[in-house]
Amino acid sequence: MIEHKVLVVPGYLNSGEGHWQTRWEAAHPGFARVRMPDWAHPDCDAWCEALDAAVAAAGAPVLLAAHSLGCLTIACWAARRAASRATPGPASAPEAAAAANAVAGREEASRQFAGAGGAARPAVARVVGALLVAVPDPDGPQFPRTASGFEPIPLEPLPFPGLVVASSDDPYGSVPFSQRCAEAWGSRWVGLGARGHINAQSGLGDWPEGLEWLASLAR
Repeated sequence: MIEHKVLVVPGYLNSGEGHWQTRWEAAHPGFARVRMPDWAHPDCDAWCEALDAAVAAAGAPVLLAAHSLGCLTIACWAARRAASRATPGPASAPEAAAAANAVAGREEASRQFAGAGGAARPAVARVVGALLVAVPDPDGPQFPRTASGFEPIPLEPLPFPGLVVASSDDPYGSVPFSQRCAEAWGSRWVGLGARGHINAQSGLGDWPEGLEWLASLAR
């Protein structure tokens, strides 16, 4: 049994009927969906603001259950909200320049985000853990081209426990990619076998195994 409030964070085009996220919401009163401003044209800044507002409004410790682009939203949001970041090791000049540009971009986004009122509410501290299912690769051929602002993927450890779940035949992200994300985020990694994009077409039903993984993050 999960005692914490759970915020469901869908990905591109939202999660429809038959999706494990939708089924979980229907079966558990303590589960609520984060409503994004535009499901068909995901903008990272707007999605992060929506997530921040939802966590702040929860008024209690929360678990996050994310799918696909919802996972990247959480990673971007957490990177902007984390109080501290890991210190990078030595790098070559080109790598250092690329890293500096990436950090500068995230810091600018963070300043704009804080200007909207985010800095006054450290919502990230309320997150107990995050289930991150089917993380999509922005450089992959299937990544939605209407999505913007999700690159570069933050590679800082998440400020809360995470569990990345991956499928061996996910067209949106390879196993090595998801493993790299899990390692960078300081999260556990679990392989689910050949389950496609781990969505309504994956035949998971109510997905009790996933629910148990979510519950384990609060223990």
